[in-house]
Amino acid sequence: MTTRKDLTERNDRALLQAARDVLAEDGAHASVAAIATRAGVGIGSLYRRYKTKEELFQQLSLLSLDHWNEAAEQGLADSDPWAGLAVFIRGCVEFGQGSLAPVAGTIEVTREMSAKARRGDELLDELVRRAHRAGVLRGEVTSVDISLLIEQLGRSPLVDQLRKQGRDDLLPAAAEARRRLIAIALDGLRPGHDPLPGSPPGGELFTDRWSQQ
Repeated sequence: MTTRKDLTERNDRALLQAARDVLAEDGAHASVAAIATRAGVGIGSLYRRYKTKEELFQQLSLLSLDHWNEAAEQGLADSDPWAGLAVFIRGCVEFGQGSLAPVAGTIEVTREMSAKARRGDELLDELVRRAHRAGVLRGEVTSVDISLLIEQLGRSPLVDQLRKQGRDDLLPAAAEARRRLIAIALDGLRPGHDPLPGSPPGGELFTDRWSQQ
């Protein structure tokens, strides 16, 4: 028997997926109506639960942070430092982690969001430390590098375009191509490559974006 809680969780998952898709197409100007339509959720029921667009995006951000943390914990549970890091990165990329970035700076960051984000930073730092200690991650790669890589790979312009065109016939090939690119990127994290250019990116690239001006 489907409970009200089950229905709410199912709707939230659908809304998160829809928000990622619509934000990929429309950016920060994505409308609540477009997200609700994509998710198959009535706009009336949506506004009964979330009074504002900001409240909706805050909830979706929490769900996204939860996924990040769960993926990191799954990675740390793997005794192999490289396999654990790779599992985390693949899980976040395939989930579309970072796709809510367009709303950065447009919504208030709640205490709960901040707490979950700090926990996520701690978990990723430990994944990176383990990999460095084991010598399986190139020494100059930082946690911020990993976070930015996930954000870059979390969106696929090719897949987004094909979905918008309704080219379902090409989506399997596009998904396979994307998996190849993820594998290429992961290989680039291994030791034995030319030094990376410039200085390591700072955490402000994330935190400052989410500060409202």
